[in-house]
Amino acid sequence: MGRRKKIVEQCERLMDKPGQIRNIAIAAHIDHGKTTLTDNLLAGAGMISKDLAGQQLAMDTEADEQERGITIDAANVSMTHEYEDTDYLINLIDTPGHVDFGGDVTRAMRAVDGALVVVDAVEGTMPQTETVLRQALREDVKPALFVNKVDRLINELREGPEEMQERLQAVIRDVNELIRGIAPERYEENNWKVSVQDGTVAFGSALYNWAVSLPSMQETGIDFGDIIDYNREENVDELKDLSPLSDVVLDMVAEHFPDPVEAQPRRIPHVWRGDPESEIAIQMRDVDDEGEVVLMVTDISLDPHAGEIATGRLFSGTIERGQDLYVSGTAGTNRIQSVGIFMGGEREEVERVPAGNIAAVTGLKDAIAGSTVSSAEMTPFESIEHISEPVITKSIEAQSMDDLPKLIEVLQQVSKEDPTLKVEINEDTGEHLISGQGELHLEVQTQRIERNQGIPVRTGEPIVVYREAPQAASDEVEGISPNRHNRFYMTVEPLSEELVAGIKRGEVSMDMPEQERREALQELGMDKDTSQNVTEVFGTNIVVDDTKGIQYLNETMELVLEGFEEALDEGPLAREPVQGSLVRLVDARLHEDAIHRGPAQVIPAVRESLHRALIDAEVRLLEPMQDVRIDVPSEHMGAASGEIQGRRGRVDDMYQEGDRMVVEGIAPVEEMIGFSSDIRSATEGRASWNTENAGFEVLADNLQGEKIMEIRERKGLKLELPQSIDYF
Repeated sequence: MGRRKKIVEQCERLMDKPGQIRNIAIAAHIDHGKTTLTDNLLAGAGMISKDLAGQQLAMDTEADEQERGITIDAANVSMTHEYEDTDYLINLIDTPGHVDFGGDVTRAMRAVDGALVVVDAVEGTMPQTETVLRQALREDVKPALFVNKVDRLINELREGPEEMQERLQAVIRDVNELIRGIAPERYEENNWKVSVQDGTVAFGSALYNWAVSLPSMQETGIDFGDIIDYNREENVDELKDLSPLSDVVLDMVAEHFPDPVEAQPRRIPHVWRGDPESEIAIQMRDVDDEGEVVLMVTDISLDPHAGEIATGRLFSGTIERGQDLYVSGTAGTNRIQSVGIFMGGEREEVERVPAGNIAAVTGLKDAIAGSTVSSAEMTPFESIEHISEPVITKSIEAQSMDDLPKLIEVLQQVSKEDPTLKVEINEDTGEHLISGQGELHLEVQTQRIERNQGIPVRTGEPIVVYREAPQAASDEVEGISPNRHNRFYMTVEPLSEELVAGIKRGEVSMDMPEQERREALQELGMDKDTSQNVTEVFGTNIVVDDTKGIQYLNETMELVLEGFEEALDEGPLAREPVQGSLVRLVDARLHEDAIHRGPAQVIPAVRESLHRALIDAEVRLLEPMQDVRIDVPSEHMGAASGEIQGRRGRVDDMYQEGDRMVVEGIAPVEEMIGFSSDIRSATEGRASWNTENAGFEVLADNLQGEKIMEIRERKGLKLELPQSIDYF
């Protein structure tokens, strides 16, 4: 019997024992060693050769991942591990570290109960370390820490035991500060801080396949003094035999990460807002494999042979071939064609997968990443809130007109697989636009369309996505319908930063029970009366109905909201999305005859009126910003900071870290296009850098007019702005 077959059988045997299941993700900043670490875990579980662990990068299954040396797609693998005479089934997801692929990390966290955060011992905690921790803690996932590349402290930096200890303690302290800052109640009540004494921290080298933790030191007698000796004497092979990384890390996973029975009662109220006393809620909390099927889809991928594969966490029930299941938000049912588990790039079919596991199924043609799939009608799970939003757009077209229908089909498939990618067709120009998290995100997707689908495409220059936002409170503005029989009166004012951030974090949504939503809004600083009248939340905009007893308004409200949505999707300055506005409908006069207050009358009246109110509220263009961190040798520090300042950026901090200087700053996304080649030539290729999305900031007044005209011209809009926009 083949080794893989044997492992699949072991996994099947353990699936029914939720107390012995661990669902975990490995997350970290880019290049801190997640995929190399995963290789070692696979080798320890007997799935790949121990000699190739660390070089094979088995979880980077796509050709472009191997070429670029980075993880682009989250990859799943199921393995078994024996700890204290008990076998454990470990379902692991290796997630990307590059900021452009953060959506995969967010979705992976919904499927798991524990996150192993990997930090480079030399670089320490980095911006993306904070982001992945935030993603894990927002989904109520328990963290543990692996400090990687300890060999570099010994071999490159030649540090002694005291210096090493100080540096490693600093890493642990930084990670705990982040956990405490992001989830104070979990940190205090559940004791979610990571600590050497508790055994929730391990140290090692994924490249050389050794690791230690306090429990492993007590067992093997190997301490840091021995580790330094083994490394200095270049006797690492003996060290990895005495204290192999896979044993140390998987023991920690088995001992310290919660099983589904412990995790689901805590996580279900956090990610699902249905009735907590309902039958289905009890089944999910109990991980009941005989209950209704409830599957949360976290990933959609395409297999050339099997078609579309939906991967997700099964919270209750047992999933089998031939079941007819409902997909939230779609009509009818989908029939399951096959059920399987992932072994890295390969999917192995099994008879059934019970609750508490991660399953990969085919046949769910209506599902997208984020869908709730169930055997009975139910309240869907909370939507997965991605931390960043698309900031770069490119036009994409097929080189040959014959490929156009196929390209449209592929683009629809791509946006289904990756919800952080937006695809739209500009109806005026007929061009297809794809918007993503950054240049690399779009470059990878376009290359995949060419390579995997065989469609040669042309892409336009990158276009930055702007936002529009009111800066002051407007006066009351009147909107009149084309037939002059209906009038709407409204005001607009800016929303507070706390409220905008709260909406982005998913703390406020229209899916919540009304009372809960009011309380959440009040906690974020909205006054009681306003919170009671909130009618809709569009993006980061809130619509409030302050009218009193207006005849026919109830029947017309749906059209009014449609008008608001159209106006907020395309603001008055440059048809860019509006963000952070509080819109109040103050009054309305409606014709008594329904035929005179149809869509053609109401929608334009509301849209025009809201646009005029936004202009009165001094709406401005906002541009997307990026935090930039550059690590360079000190002689290139001036060139590095000059690269930020020369891009309308500002340098916020400069400090020494080891033998390198760190320059931190912020710059507009538009100016950062082409940054990678410029920084290489400015520092003779000796800089390493990374960027993080930093939200939107108001564009300087002297650039507003010029930028608005440029966008309007690109979109084929009239180049005259309304007279009332004279406040720049």
